[in-house]
Amino acid sequence: MDPSTLLQYLVTGLTLGSTYGLTALGFTIIFNTTGVINFAQGEFVMLGGMMSVSFMAALGLPEPAAVVLAVIGATLIGALVERLAIRPVRHCPPINLIIITIGVSILIRGLAMLVWGKDTHALEPFSGSAPILVLGAAIMPQTLWVLGVSLVLLSGLKLFFSATIHGKAMLACSYDAKAASLVGIGVPRMVRLSFMISALVGAVGGVLLAPITLTSFDVGVMLGLKGFAACILGGLGNPFGAAAGGIILGVLESLGAGFVSSAYKDALAFVILLVLLFVKPSGLFGRKDFKRV
Repeated sequence: MDPSTLLQYLVTGLTLGSTYGLTALGFTIIFNTTGVINFAQGEFVMLGGMMSVSFMAALGLPEPAAVVLAVIGATLIGALVERLAIRPVRHCPPINLIIITIGVSILIRGLAMLVWGKDTHALEPFSGSAPILVLGAAIMPQTLWVLGVSLVLLSGLKLFFSATIHGKAMLACSYDAKAASLVGIGVPRMVRLSFMISALVGAVGGVLLAPITLTSFDVGVMLGLKGFAACILGGLGNPFGAAAGGIILGVLESLGAGFVSSAYKDALAFVILLVLLFVKPSGLFGRKDFKRV
């Protein structure tokens, strides 16, 4: 295989991996605050793309305005999910809450099918579709948007958790929610904020990916599974491990499609994930004493 083809696979893997990483970040943010795996995270990704397409078609908005409105809409839906589905049963065991998130995922997917139908929809690339040639590899401008925005989001979250009072309060809730409430932190407010941030991050990923892979009512299922796999691969509870896990998974998937067959790319990525977990169950960057599931 010539170097330009290998570079092409790596660029494709980085692009897909960035969106997997954003989805995994959403899983991690909610898990760190509540101890719950939110299996509706993939639907937030779907909503970002579908709502952008809908706002452009139904309201005639230009693409930037539709994208911003879609991200805001998905963020508000994240807040509604926390308020209506999670908060009333917040004292239930984590397994019950996880099952509820699966129900929320099915509900959102069903409503999306009723509203937008089963057709696949396209979102225009943000900066045209003329490829940029680099060392023989064709890089689409949308790829640069995916990589750049993912990097900005990751840096912003790093700053949020390390330098803001709300970020530190969410970290305090992740260590001990009862102790956090005793020092005056509003734990329910932090939980709602975690759902809003994870929905925002997921919707941004969906908006970025829609011009590349198209979007439909059920696109969140596989993206959610890939994001969860990336989260486990990087280490459950580690935001930056989750982002790294997404990149690794995307590159493995792309190389698997190139060297083996595109028909087995999904299976190959999950097989490698399982092998790694047999060797290192806590994930690549997870804590060895991690016990919550």
